[in-house]
Amino acid sequence: MQTHALPDFKSYKPGSENDLLLATELWKLLDEADVVIAHNGDQFDIKKTNARFAFYNLPPPSPYKTIDTLKVARRYFNFTSNKLDDLGNYLGYGRKLVHTGFNLWKGCMTGDPKAWKKMIDYNKRDVVLLEKIYLHFRPWIQNHPNTAILSDKSGCPNCSSTQIQKRGLGITKSGTYQRLQCMSCKAWSHGPTQKVTNITN
Repeated sequence: MQTHALPDFKSYKPGSENDLLLATELWKLLDEADVVIAHNGDQFDIKKTNARFAFYNLPPPSPYKTIDTLKVARRYFNFTSNKLDDLGNYLGYGRKLVHTGFNLWKGCMTGDPKAWKKMIDYNKRDVVLLEKIYLHFRPWIQNHPNTAILSDKSGCPNCSSTQIQKRGLGITKSGTYQRLQCMSCKAWSHGPTQKVTNITN
């Protein structure tokens, strides 16, 4: 997994709503991505991002898979609240940083250094919390993109670990398959189905 340093937007002027440089850098990141993880990303973040790309006449980035932790929370669990802040608190990973709402955005727009520091800290905390929630949910995600293929390894499709153990046979209408469990992330997977040959008298 690659990490990227934040670009230095020295051309930013307080009060400006021109986010072309930011949109361009974000487009580059998405164009390189195989998988994008976000909370409510499919419904909100990605569509908002695409809207800015369209505004600046940027083409669609290269296709990528998405993992939306909000959808995962709704599909596999019945939490009292599926907000990232509440999930972090419930699962023991802490909460999002408190901020002043729209006033924080206004402060950043006017170039207030304190507002910018708060915004940066707030977003960093969001990323850390999102990663912890994703890793907690990962073994439950049955349609997780196959990371073993992305890493050129033969292993767990959810985390690419090679620490796989056989866990008996599963049965379908047409045959059986080997059940497998990852000893690293605890996700379940299975081998190919072995079809049962029909026996006739």
